[in-house]
Amino acid sequence: MSTDDKRIREFAYQIWESEGKPEGHEARHWEMARKLAEAEALAPKKPPKAAGSKTANGKASEPKAAAAKPKATTKAKPASAAKVLPPGEKAAEKKPRAPRKPPAV
Repeated sequence: MSTDDKRIREFAYQIWESEGKPEGHEARHWEMARKLAEAEALAPKKPPKAAGSKTANGKASEPKAAAAKPKATTKAKPASAAKVLPPGEKAAEKKPRAPRKPPAV
């Protein structure tokens, strides 16, 4: 049995289990598994990224792509938007702040 056949068999079994182990759907499961294995074989291979991996000199490697792409900024939501009250309930009233003291001279 080739590696491809083993992978198809694994996929077919996973599909069969995920559908609750029905009887009489072997051909459909096998065809779905064959397509999945084919797509997996055609997909580009990506090396696994290890978080915090160290190089031979003991220092953590620097991500090269991070310098090229700036981080997207997200807008902060107002504090009132985070609290959702059920219908019929009132929001708790906040106490007013005390005035600031002048700096000591």
